[in-house]
Amino acid sequence: MSTRILFVCTGNIARSQMAEGLARALAAPEVEVASAGTKPNPKGVHPLAIEMLREKGIDASAHRSKHIDELRGEFDYVITLCDSAAQECPTFPARRARLHWGLTDPAAAGDDPARQRALFREIRDEIERRLREWMAKEGLLKKP
Repeated sequence: MSTRILFVCTGNIARSQMAEGLARALAAPEVEVASAGTKPNPKGVHPLAIEMLREKGIDASAHRSKHIDELRGEFDYVITLCDSAAQECPTFPARRARLHWGLTDPAAAGDDPARQRALFREIRDEIERRLREWMAKEGLLKKP
């Protein structure tokens, strides 16, 4: 039986997309990973989220923003990555645990391209750090 993880953010354009891509790359084969939003952005995944994952060797070019209602079945873990998503779906079921990792929205970095990239990298690296720690504790990491 597989373990299912869902990452939730409001727009499903940056944090949850990076978490999905990173978790898939780190996870053992029996782990299924998805992301969704409470109000997905019709513009789709932020180009810098795709670029930041590409820097880690992860191809997220086929990712798309989706609503949590599009997902079927139950999830073992539901991890919210922004405060508004945590408040908007407080009862979204998780078989094992609901976690909240409140992270700054990198898409709100302003118009300076250097600042945007720096913030996206910072958030990506923080997500990766948390994933490695949490997934190791839960026994969900890919075997070396």
